[in-house]
Amino acid sequence: MAEGRDVQWVEVTEGQAGQRVDNFLMTRIKGVPRALIYRIVRKGEVRVNKKRVKADTRLAPGDMVRIPPLKLTPREAVREVSDNLRNLLAGSVLVEGRDWLVINKPAGLAVHGGSGVKIGLIEALRQVREDLDFLELVHRLDRDTSGCLLLAKSRPALLALNESLKQHRMDKQYLALVAGRWPARRDFVAARLERFELGNGERRVRVDPAGKVARTRFAVREAFEKATLVEAEPVTGRTHQIRVHAAHAGHPLLGDDKYGSREGERHAAGLGLSRLFLHAATLTFPEPTSGRPVQIRAPLPDELEAVLARARRAS
Repeated sequence: MAEGRDVQWVEVTEGQAGQRVDNFLMTRIKGVPRALIYRIVRKGEVRVNKKRVKADTRLAPGDMVRIPPLKLTPREAVREVSDNLRNLLAGSVLVEGRDWLVINKPAGLAVHGGSGVKIGLIEALRQVREDLDFLELVHRLDRDTSGCLLLAKSRPALLALNESLKQHRMDKQYLALVAGRWPARRDFVAARLERFELGNGERRVRVDPAGKVARTRFAVREAFEKATLVEAEPVTGRTHQIRVHAAHAGHPLLGDDKYGSREGERHAAGLGLSRLFLHAATLTFPEPTSGRPVQIRAPLPDELEAVLARARRAS
């Protein structure tokens, strides 16, 4: 195979070992959509030790990865991070450890690109943190949710933190403002959830007896005349779980354009709420190397504090 002068051969380090080829390339090549990564791997343009591989091939220390030169059309390219977003993310790191970091995710920013989103938080952070060879999401937050988001800076840390998630040794507490008066005695919602698609292809979630087991703990933090500030702790980690469980209980989140109610919409407008009131306030997890518990708190954004202040005055 003839090699152009722009072809790169990259050696896999100990810290990068164990990654899938597609994830290695996503971290290594900035601004490339995942669909293009799959295409060049499928066509054999990416090689490991001069052999064709699949996207899910795991890399070992010392492997030599061939990366071809890529020319992206404007439609294919992941948008370059703007100065405003770069500064916002740089100032949003809550705590950073040796092989992990927790960022205070802004509302309105998807955690990853795709489905019309040119750039997500992970793609932007990889551009901002060029000092890191490895950066992966440990979990996700909805686009309109703010607060604690955990990322791994090494493959071993990612595996350890993913195991903590599976073993339910990672706790997440959210603050949500729901419509109406949440009953003080209702501290648990257990309802199976099923994902489905609307006619336009948009993905939603609904309560369905044939769905996956889902459980959420709720606790009243503050009651207002027409709304309640609750703390929600998802015992399971289903898509849109808190939002759907709250709506199922008859108290949808204010500012929720997917599962909200008309009455809730009117009350949200009266409070000046222009986003989903859902914030990942606290994250607790075992440190991947030492195992010691780490607890991180993300302060409630100013715009949500202002909404609570209006709710108190109205009550």
